[in-house]
Amino acid sequence: MKLHYSILIQWSEEDQSYVASLPEFGPYALTHGATYEEALQNAREVLDLLIEDTMPLPNPLTFRRAISQVA
Repeated sequence: MKLHYSILIQWSEEDQSYVASLPEFGPYALTHGATYEEALQNAREVLDLLIEDTMPLPNPLTFRRAISQVA
């Protein structure tokens, strides 16, 4: 089963780094990186650890299309 969890990456002026959050796992599931790519890699590593150590796993957030197609 492939799980689809969210990773949100934002620039932090205060920290002068990219901060990556894992929203399904709560407000303290954060990591960072000097570059966007480093923050993403760190977030993937943290996510792997959280999936191993968290039971029960939270439900992944899903995107619902806000705009319907016009024929």
